[in-house]
Amino acid sequence: MGELVHRGHITIKLEPDRIRRASFEGFEDPVVYGVHGGVKEFYKAEPKEERPTTLEHVASALAG
Repeated sequence: MGELVHRGHITIKLEPDRIRRASFEGFEDPVVYGVHGGVKEFYKAEPKEERPTTLEHVASALAG
């Protein structure tokens, strides 16, 4: 097995209205996730503010 290059340390805080704040060690500002569009409709949620989902974050990272 190869040498460990990096281990991420992430804290997720769940908030009302389907909001999640992800804090990444070494970065001051959290990344805020939520729901919108079809995901909002699927969960029958009406958030005060629409936010990108975690799925979109993963897709954008993979698209690089």
